Amino acid sequence: MIVGILKEIKKDENRVCMTPAGVEVMVNAGHKVMVENNAGQNSGFTNKMYVQSGAEIAVDAASVYAACDMVMHVKEPQPSEYGMIRKDQIVFTYLHLAADEQQTNGLIKSNAVCIAYETIQKEDGTLPLLTPMSEVAGRMAVQEGAKYLEMAFGGHGVLLGGVPGVEPGTVVVIGGGVVGTNAAKMACGLGAKVYILDMNLDRLRYLSDVMPKNCIPLMSSPATIRKLIGEADVVIGAVLLPGTKAPKLITREMLSFMQPGAVLVDVAIDQGGCFETSKPTTHSEPTYEVDGIVHYCVANMPGAVSKTSTMALTNATFPYALQIANKGWKKAMQDNKEIALGANIINGKITYEGVAEAFNLPYTDINTLL
Repeated sequence: MIVGILKEIKKDENRVCMTPAGVEVMVNAGHKVMVENNAGQNSGFTNKMYVQSGAEIAVDAASVYAACDMVMHVKEPQPSEYGMIRKDQIVFTYLHLAADEQQTNGLIKSNAVCIAYETIQKEDGTLPLLTPMSEVAGRMAVQEGAKYLEMAFGGHGVLLGGVPGVEPGTVVVIGGGVVGTNAAKMACGLGAKVYILDMNLDRLRYLSDVMPKNCIPLMSSPATIRKLIGEADVVIGAVLLPGTKAPKLITREMLSFMQPGAVLVDVAIDQGGCFETSKPTTHSEPTYEVDGIVHYCVANMPGAVSKTSTMALTNATFPYALQIANKGWKKAMQDNKEIALGANIINGKITYEGVAEAFNLPYTDINTLL
């Protein structure tokens, strides 16, 4: 198979979808790899490093799309790329279609085989290709929340860890999954008072056992959220429903309960966000204010720490990419149900139920195509 590694063109996205080490293994397995010119530069990987690993350097994205059986990205294809995607071509990347009707329609028209990192799922319900970036985003969420609490950035001037004689700041983490747990760990490490909310009692028991004493796990409910956001200096939205839009857990009306200059960090913004007032922002313009509350809603947070993120992402995605390259998409899905769950759009048909529901479009069970 000819595998294409595309350069990221989404604003402020510095990651690349495969390291030179991954390329070497792919080539040793008998595949040809084309890497778009300077695709890895912002993650510390030069064209020379890719060539030494056995890749061919392509002059531009059009050349990659024209020649390759499977193309890989980190972020979703941008509108300028829709017309380059060919019928039956495998597109393997983060898609987040349920929050992006334009992209959904573009990929339906392409008749390509679109496999989303974020909906590949193990039997135990974990999302192996979302996990490493969720770990990065959860840890970053606290760093960013702490920064934007500073007066110079519009916050109300609270140091999350406090100092002797001054109480620490309060962080409320909504969601006890990978993002939320990593956020809570970081906030606890800074010395903040941390509440982590979830609706799964078994998960709360686990968090109660493993988290430090300055972390308080609580059952999530609208009443609990309303109460806690009034105390919060930073609120982190970390709720994800695989492949579907995130629920709106804090309404605009609820912002009036918060302290002016408090910070909302919406890690679920790729899936539409879990605050009613959320809208996607970029690393160059990361925040905005609504009713005196600072909102941080960067849609590709791990792109700011691209070296760490690229290596963590490749560790997770590469085994699946190799299976698809070795077997073709259909056999790979027949042999591995995890990959089958990654199927979002196949030859113009929506094969992920959450995407179909988001836009009231017909749904096709992937098993009928296998």
